[in-house]
Amino acid sequence: MATLTPADTHAHDDHHGNYITCSKGIMSWLITLDHKRIGVMYVIATLASFLLGGLFALGIRTELIAPGETIMDAETYNRFFTLHGAIMTFLVIIPAIPGALGNFVLPIMLGAKDVAFPRLNLGSFYLWIIGAALTVYSMLQGGIDTGWTFYTPYSIEEGRQGVFWVGMGVFILGFSSIFTGLNFIVTVQRLRPPGMTWFKLPLFLWALYATAIIQVLATPVLGITMLLLAAERIMGIGIFDPALGGDPVLFQHFFWFYSHPAVYIMILPAMGIISELISVHCRREIFGYKMIAFSSVAIAFFSFLVWGHHMFTSGQSPLMNAIFSAITFSVAIPSAVKVFNWILTMYKGSISFTTPMLYALSFLVIFAIGGLTGLPLAVLSTDVQLHDTYFVVAHFHYVMMGSTLIAMIGGLHHWWPKITGRMYNERLGQIGAWIVFIGFNLTFFTQFMLGTKGMPRRYHDYQTGLGWSAETTELFHTYHFISTMGSYVMAVGFFLTAFYLLQSLVNGRKAPANPWGGASLEWECSSPPPHHNFDETPTPEYCYKFDHWVWNDEEQGYVRRDTAKS
Repeated sequence: MATLTPADTHAHDDHHGNYITCSKGIMSWLITLDHKRIGVMYVIATLASFLLGGLFALGIRTELIAPGETIMDAETYNRFFTLHGAIMTFLVIIPAIPGALGNFVLPIMLGAKDVAFPRLNLGSFYLWIIGAALTVYSMLQGGIDTGWTFYTPYSIEEGRQGVFWVGMGVFILGFSSIFTGLNFIVTVQRLRPPGMTWFKLPLFLWALYATAIIQVLATPVLGITMLLLAAERIMGIGIFDPALGGDPVLFQHFFWFYSHPAVYIMILPAMGIISELISVHCRREIFGYKMIAFSSVAIAFFSFLVWGHHMFTSGQSPLMNAIFSAITFSVAIPSAVKVFNWILTMYKGSISFTTPMLYALSFLVIFAIGGLTGLPLAVLSTDVQLHDTYFVVAHFHYVMMGSTLIAMIGGLHHWWPKITGRMYNERLGQIGAWIVFIGFNLTFFTQFMLGTKGMPRRYHDYQTGLGWSAETTELFHTYHFISTMGSYVMAVGFFLTAFYLLQSLVNGRKAPANPWGGASLEWECSSPPPHHNFDETPTPEYCYKFDHWVWNDEEQGYVRRDTAKS
């Protein structure tokens, strides 16, 4: 097949219209089978959920700014805490990258016209909408106060009607995740163009493929657990409730057998994005391509074997604790492989400190801190001391929120010109990246100190009368105050980011086909892409060969050397 040139794609775009303008009306979006439009709808939906979950987080931090009751009582605090965790985990971090950026980019990176099962793709989005609606509906039923993990026996006690609706919401969200994973596996397996062997796949696709395997194999366990929880609440069957002959620790095993792989459902796609950002914005082929690709598969494999490190204090046998501790340490190896290869890619690279690259560098710092602070939690002796303290909260947010969402926002900036056909304000983008980075570290780095000083997580208050000395309470106050101020700074960064991205839709400069000089197939079609992506299947002959792309002043972007004007 002939390779599509930028001139050809612009001609196609003018004749048929891009995916945004090819058909009009709200119904053309609601019933679309176009993976790009479905990806855009995921972007809007997950960012709206991020706003809601973030507002709950700001409420939590404001309450903790000083000892004593600040803006809410303990019961309201527990509801805010639970809804923040449930929304951010199940509605934002897990689906954001695969559902939004993955849906948009994956077929174009393969040179395909769509995913393997377009109707299943649309169905998975509406399952997400239903699950999200049930989660929000629980707020109208008085909310939930069990914590986002829904630990028994709290979640099966009477008076917590919201738990049922959230449980059903999570159950339905699981099907959305499974369908997306199945679609991605088949798409990568069957729709690769001629010449695109496994070791010519973009590393983002390796990450999405490994993530899809986890989604398909691990998510059913969560679905079954939610069904068992509902059956116990409705029919009084003794499964997890000790009063009925059940075992609450069994719920923890089921929950974490899914939820630790879910950690890698969140972080693996983020790692794939970082591989793309560093390679493109350093204009250098990724160092150690095969090692990074295999490390994604290794992380997916290890993710099923380490759930027990969440339960070191739950009464497991010493032997099981030692085994889970050793396996937990082994996860650091493939993660370190990625970090060292990213750094070596930057070495002697032509680094452009664009907004996406700033987010990639932020990811490296934040992920390194998150990974290294995970080691004390893998050591049995120190985990007993740090378990259920703010040290765990900080570690969790450095890995999940700081790494996954930072990568997602970096990827959104990277592919924003391709998605919208518009360039955002680069100066505001860089300022926003710095504000988010500073605000994040102010918010969560102080929480490591809180944890080592003994501040328990999930506590509504930390007054002297609760068992701490006046000096300890004052220390807690100082760290909580800094953390809360950091959350406000971070919120300013996110609102600034939303402002200039939305502004670009109105008066942003028209984006060229390849503004960054990327060398994978999505940069060979116009911005925004045509409805069917490509008229003819492109060949991946220039993938990762950055010297074949040269800057063009007239286009204000990169063009293929063989099509550039002399």
